[in-house]
Amino acid sequence: MFSATKSPYLVPFDGKFRHADFPTCPPDNVPKIKKLKRRLRTSVKKMAELQRVFYAHDRYALLLIFQAMDAGGKDSTIRAVMSGVNPAGCQVFSFKQPSEEDLDHDFLWRTTKRLPERGRIGIFNRSYYEEVLVVRVHPDILDSQKLPGKQNLKTIWKQRYQSIRNHEKHLARNGTVILKFWLNVSPDEQRRRFLSRLNEPEKHWKFASADMRERSFWPKYMAAYKDALSATSKPWAPWYAIPADNKPYMRLTVANIIVDTLKSLKLKYPEVKKKEQARFDEMRQILMKDEPVT
Repeated sequence: MFSATKSPYLVPFDGKFRHADFPTCPPDNVPKIKKLKRRLRTSVKKMAELQRVFYAHDRYALLLIFQAMDAGGKDSTIRAVMSGVNPAGCQVFSFKQPSEEDLDHDFLWRTTKRLPERGRIGIFNRSYYEEVLVVRVHPDILDSQKLPGKQNLKTIWKQRYQSIRNHEKHLARNGTVILKFWLNVSPDEQRRRFLSRLNEPEKHWKFASADMRERSFWPKYMAAYKDALSATSKPWAPWYAIPADNKPYMRLTVANIIVDTLKSLKLKYPEVKKKEQARFDEMRQILMKDEPVT
């Protein structure tokens, strides 16, 4: 299994994550927006090169999980960071309210069937972590999940953390590299982004009245994130709490972590067997003698 890329935003593996220790804003000496955007273009180019080798190597899958409060920047980050990746080697899935079919299965089922195959990058815009975030903040949702017996709210979240850890460790053992990003936006910045959506007609479609309702549960969500990240950030499936109040900095930070992780795998293009290489000259000569098709 791979080792987690070092970062000041890496959530510790000792179960002692504290939200207050991770800023929502970048460092004071962060470059200006134009420089951040130039650096992002460079990182995206590197990622595209690494992704080609990753696809050809065909021994690993890469799963990127994005979680955030509403207006945290998940969609725009995925779009900006993955803009240079070959679409043939990448797949994005957004998970919203479970369907009736989803509810007839365990809480990991609907995401498990969307996992990336070897050589591909899979992106989850929200994920099975909703089951220990939204559902924890609104435990009445459990009533619709058709679980056997009465659920004990003192134990169910720990049980789900354990299921998630076991699930991710199984994936990692079998070649799935997992990177999890919590885009850590402040309530003040969320307020500004909500106002932007309300004040600009072309952004109206992004706003829903339910967003305001969820905003009122901010302290409960922060408690849920604290417990979830503490329980599930592991060397084989690390969480990164990325400052999200500055979108260009956030996108660059995410891109750099992905690039550094792909580099750490030390991937190579597959080598052609010597027996096959011996026939290359023969094939080359045949092709050179071929008459052009008219």
